[in-house]
Amino acid sequence: MGIQDIIEGKKQWRAHMARVKALPPDYQVVYREMQKYLFKVGPVDLSDGQPLSGIVDFFEEGAATGKGVLELIGKDVAAFCDDLIKDSRTYADIYQESLSQETGTAGN
Repeated sequence: MGIQDIIEGKKQWRAHMARVKALPPDYQVVYREMQKYLFKVGPVDLSDGQPLSGIVDFFEEGAATGKGVLELIGKDVAAFCDDLIKDSRTYADIYQESLSQETGTAGN
């Protein structure tokens, strides 16, 4: 990864966060909670920004129609996030696989 890639990544992140800041306050709060949760759970494809950009797109559409954020996602933010990444590979999955492989080779 070169300097240009880092600069471009920062520009994209700033543009993304500007979109988040343009959302209504309740959407911003829920977005930040979702972001924390997803960073903690660690889907592998989170680094490409897809899930987070998709969430902002979804929130922008909901805000444009005048819906409250909880009308869109429900009251359980973690469950909504889990549903978003249910088919995604997480770092926890990779870790579990590595433990399984170590356990499997230890017995040989």
